[in-house]
Amino acid sequence: MKILDCTLRDGGYYTNWDFDKDLVKTYCKSMESLPIDYVEIGYRSITLEGYLGEYFYCPEFVMKELKELMPSKKLVIILNEKDIRASHVPELLKPCLEYISMVRIALDPVNFARAIELAKAIKKMGFEVAFNVMYMSEWKEDNSFLDLLEGLDNTIDYFYMVDSFGGVFEEDVTEIIDLVKSKTNVKLGFHGHNNLEMALANTITALSEGCEIVDATITGMGRGAGNLRTELLLTYLNSKGYEGITFGDLSSTVALFEDMKRDYGWGTNLPYMFSGAYSLPQKQVMEWVGMNRYPVASIVNALHNKKSSVDDNLSLPNLENNVKNKDILIVGGGKSVIENKQALRVFLQQNKDLKVIHTGLKYISNFKKVENDQYYALVGFEGQKLLDAVEGVDVSNKKFIYPPHPRKMGTLIPKETMPSSYELPNIDFTKASDDSPLAIAIQLAINFEVDNVYFIGFDGYDTNINKSQFKLVQENQNVFIDLLKIENIEVRSLTPSKYEKLKYSSIYSLLK
Repeated sequence: MKILDCTLRDGGYYTNWDFDKDLVKTYCKSMESLPIDYVEIGYRSITLEGYLGEYFYCPEFVMKELKELMPSKKLVIILNEKDIRASHVPELLKPCLEYISMVRIALDPVNFARAIELAKAIKKMGFEVAFNVMYMSEWKEDNSFLDLLEGLDNTIDYFYMVDSFGGVFEEDVTEIIDLVKSKTNVKLGFHGHNNLEMALANTITALSEGCEIVDATITGMGRGAGNLRTELLLTYLNSKGYEGITFGDLSSTVALFEDMKRDYGWGTNLPYMFSGAYSLPQKQVMEWVGMNRYPVASIVNALHNKKSSVDDNLSLPNLENNVKNKDILIVGGGKSVIENKQALRVFLQQNKDLKVIHTGLKYISNFKKVENDQYYALVGFEGQKLLDAVEGVDVSNKKFIYPPHPRKMGTLIPKETMPSSYELPNIDFTKASDDSPLAIAIQLAINFEVDNVYFIGFDGYDTNINKSQFKLVQENQNVFIDLLKIENIEVRSLTPSKYEKLKYSSIYSLLK
């Protein structure tokens, strides 16, 4: 039995393949002291669009540093088959020869034939080669690609079964291993995801059925719901008499990753469980969860629609508006709302024709007594959260605005707000987002043919922003940039803002 730890590679889906240097040193020290046979340090790749960190490209200095920190370990890099061809191999892998023992290929079964040519080019350079074949839970429906394994015994060193959706059970593992064994003599491996918290049980089953190598990551850090925890696997093996396991260095490493976990939030939850049970892609779930925008109910509803091949479960009427509105105030969730609440209350009292559009629910209880027309830009299941926040308030004179149909999250609307719920016919001023509350609010203001759009509560973020919020900040910034391209609309924040190009003045200058 062999163990491969792939924390830096699989965990990179949360950190964009950047890790703190001291954390990596501590991690490598524990790997060197433990009975881990292979350590996968990241990807090697041709240049792709956007920023991807050092453990996605693993330049030679990174490989050299890690080999010096883990001299007794076999280091591994992985190639993403959808991006890499055999013609890339000489230039891409030549710098790896001194440091890397095995190259794994992550591949979709539909590209199996193409991956064989890639494997042959890699093997020719002298590396061990492993296939990481995805979507294991779907193999029962179509396993014809396994027929292509014939004659590859000298090309592939390991054939990995990857439970991409985290949706297989022990009996599935047994059945699929028997099937693969009937097709090849290549040594087998197993990579389990933990959506249904079956990663340990499935890995134990894989080992008992003859798999020779299995994967794990520190604290289970990995894409979506994550993987089998290295520390859990080693604890299990220790209880079975497996020798050479010392927990001192491992404990220090686990503690550092647990700190990271509080920021990034990997691990299973109800949406990941649902996606695992129905073999639905984790990538979209990870994006939804990472945005901190959608409650669990919305994500599960979206997954249910996807399972049922439904674009959206509800269509709403468009909001009719026949009166041009001169001024609109769009309210965000920044501290400036509460810090200037008295000035804001006076401003609204003095400008009763000004419409108010809310893009978040954080401070809406402060607007219970406001007489101005109020609109709520909503996504997902926020209608119910709004009702909870304004409990006891008459909502009949308020309007609830949703993105255009179909909505990728589907639609869940409380019956109390259904008579006053509307959808936008389109969002065409920006391509940054089609379900951002900020984009909804701005499009609504544009539809009202507004002259002035005021903002409050869009304070911006410091550079030490929680990384899980980074995409949301980028999205807001791009929405603002697109708004500012529109002529004949005056835009300004009534309080200071760190968003670029968003001009701000003082709310106090507008009070009588």
